[in-house]
Amino acid sequence: MAELQAKVAIVTGGASGMGRIFARRLAANGSQVALLDVNEAALAELAAEHDNFHPHCCDISDEQAIADAAATLSESLGPIDLLVHCAALMPSHQLIHHSHEQMRRLFDINYFGTVYTVQAVLADMLHRNSGRIIVFGSIAGHALVPHMGAYCATKSAVNTYIEVLQNELRESDVNIHLVKPPAVNTPLIKQSLDTDSPGSLLNASESGRLADPEKIIDAIEKGVRRNRAVIYPGEARFLQLWATIAPRLWWRTVLSFEKN
Repeated sequence: MAELQAKVAIVTGGASGMGRIFARRLAANGSQVALLDVNEAALAELAAEHDNFHPHCCDISDEQAIADAAATLSESLGPIDLLVHCAALMPSHQLIHHSHEQMRRLFDINYFGTVYTVQAVLADMLHRNSGRIIVFGSIAGHALVPHMGAYCATKSAVNTYIEVLQNELRESDVNIHLVKPPAVNTPLIKQSLDTDSPGSLLNASESGRLADPEKIIDAIEKGVRRNRAVIYPGEARFLQLWATIAPRLWWRTVLSFEKN
């Protein structure tokens, strides 16, 4: 985990799921880890596990709040060497039933929350010409499914934002990685399963085919060691190729689960 070692790291969505796994690994390797999340109880519970954890309740959709949090943490812990941005929402609704207010909240968290969080640490990293940013986009931003149109749109936006940013900053020494995971067995998936989840995701959950989050983090670490700009853990690359090369077959397949 040498490439991911940092004196000071911020992990958004750090109280659960893959954010929590990342945070635990970083703290175990000596990093001071700022945990950003809106779940105060889960933050407190995780923070009690390790002296290197520093919980901070923060809504990443609030531009000023995330900027203030980054500034406060930099002052108290030191310059931010690593940002791992995992925070997201993933409710599922058919588009005809998905309200504008609900969609706006998804974009506020998933897309604008990503922009605000990256911008909160990027300027100082560029000034120091040092740092690493890992952002969780999703393969769902390319391999689309029914009932998740708004979520897929937010992740398409995240994927695009990070890819363009990587290329605009290609001459800098700040390393930016885009992660496109497949469906992973985390609380984020439960948000979909508890609403109007696509049949393909329900089937994956019931049959035990959701990806193991620990293995996904292993694959991300491997991708970082190889300095991959875009990291496709698990079956993500296969899904992207399938949706790209045979889109009609892709849609026939994912829609077939809606008939069961």
